[in-house]
Amino acid sequence: MSIAVDLVYQDALVEVHQTIVGGYDNNVYVIRCRETGEALLIDAADEHDHLLSIAKTLGVRSIVETHGHHDHIQAVPAMREAGYDVAIAPGDAQMLPSYDLTLDDDQTLLVGRLEIATIATPGHTPGSMCFSVRGTPLLFSGDTLFPGGPGNTTFAGGDFDTIITSISDRLFGAFGDNTVVLPGHGLSTTIGTERPSLEAWIERGW
Repeated sequence: MSIAVDLVYQDALVEVHQTIVGGYDNNVYVIRCRETGEALLIDAADEHDHLLSIAKTLGVRSIVETHGHHDHIQAVPAMREAGYDVAIAPGDAQMLPSYDLTLDDDQTLLVGRLEIATIATPGHTPGSMCFSVRGTPLLFSGDTLFPGGPGNTTFAGGDFDTIITSISDRLFGAFGDNTVVLPGHGLSTTIGTERPSLEAWIERGW
């Protein structure tokens, strides 16, 4: 059963709504511009009827995928059929049943007055991508970074050294300690909470 959509963050610029869907308890986020009401959905994971209802209610215009693993994309066909464009990084595009657009690294996506930055973070999958909202402390990490460490790299296409480089260079090297990390599963964390553990993660090898 779906958990009702929750408002998990808001400031003068943005609202973030979250719901949890599917057998793997995937986090689905909606980033909504408070000025215009336009919104972006991150990861059409599962339970398409629920996500379609949320998308209609919150003004979603399009969808981006953090990566192409099955548990993150099961609602993609139904969302596309309903008229929502779906975008993903080229490295994972072949993992989707269908898509509309590909996302480049360091691209800026406009959602109303908001600017969403794309951050290529390969390692969990070749095309894993994170998203930050400029002017806010928000970082959506997909399955790249969780509380307590990196995402699983034992699946086909995963690579531990690559994900560590992505986390070290693209996340820890670019974002301050107060950055709020909203992952693809589980609870949120901050860059400051996770940064001191990087060497321990490298030593343990996962």
